[in-house]
Amino acid sequence: MIKYNTLLYYCYNAIENAEQFASEHLIFCKSLNLVGRIIVADEGLNGTVSGTEESCKIYMDTLHADPRFAKIDFKIDEVPEPSFIKMHCRYKSEIVHSGLRDPNIINPEKKTGIHLEADEFINMKDNDDVVILDVRSDYEHSIGRFKNAVTLDIENFRDFPAKINELAQYKDKKIITYCTGGIKCEKASALLLHEGFENVYQLHGGIIKYGKEAGGKDFEGKCYVFDNRVAVDVNTVNPVVISTCRNCDSHTTKMINCANPECNEHFTQCDDCGEKLEGACSTVCQAHPRKREYDGTGYYVKVPQPVNIKKQIISQVSQ
Repeated sequence: MIKYNTLLYYCYNAIENAEQFASEHLIFCKSLNLVGRIIVADEGLNGTVSGTEESCKIYMDTLHADPRFAKIDFKIDEVPEPSFIKMHCRYKSEIVHSGLRDPNIINPEKKTGIHLEADEFINMKDNDDVVILDVRSDYEHSIGRFKNAVTLDIENFRDFPAKINELAQYKDKKIITYCTGGIKCEKASALLLHEGFENVYQLHGGIIKYGKEAGGKDFEGKCYVFDNRVAVDVNTVNPVVISTCRNCDSHTTKMINCANPECNEHFTQCDDCGEKLEGACSTVCQAHPRKREYDGTGYYVKVPQPVNIKKQIISQVSQ
């Protein structure tokens, strides 16, 4: 029986000719029959890839053999099947979009919050002088978050800098940031330090690593992930469900995209309401003429647009 892995990782380390590296790295990943999503920027790598156990090992060994990526901490999940359908490797301005591109202000290679391992986090998190700060988007923490964590009403991480003033009330506290795998915390904690917060920490490896090393204790709900699995369990110690169905308020951990592609809202919906509304977030979206067929998953693969053969032929002739 074939065994599959899904790898989550990031690395802040300067890459020369990063755009060319992205093109070459895509070819390398495809040669291993990996699928996933990798962002390459001048500042480093951010990726989630999936494939056979053997291919994933070759991939990890190859990156670790490169001095630039030798310290990458791969989070490894065993999965029944690959967690993506295609392989994408793209060059972008940042490996996590924050809008903070001035290295004199934010440079995780030089200054960031103190990394806490799982046991250190457990020993600190419930102290009166500690604030646990979730730096993820609202749809992520709506389905799962640490008990008593401070959450922010943000749609994307690039909205985080605008929330710094709201956090000023915690300047006399020790702040521990956390996110899915640690990458957002590197910049979030660096920005907090730049803005005058003195005692800033971050959960090393994020929720995923904490789940593997500490059984996910006191993480309530599920952890949102950016692949076909959508959300995964991390707490085997004291699990609870905190998210509710948008339509009936019953407890559910199922997160879907609205079946109306012009809405496509990401939200939680129980199976009963999913069947009743056919995967739509409302009766209005259910009646939309472009509503997609609901198969019970609420996950929709992008379908390539059909090629206009006539236009293609005319174009080729004109050349």
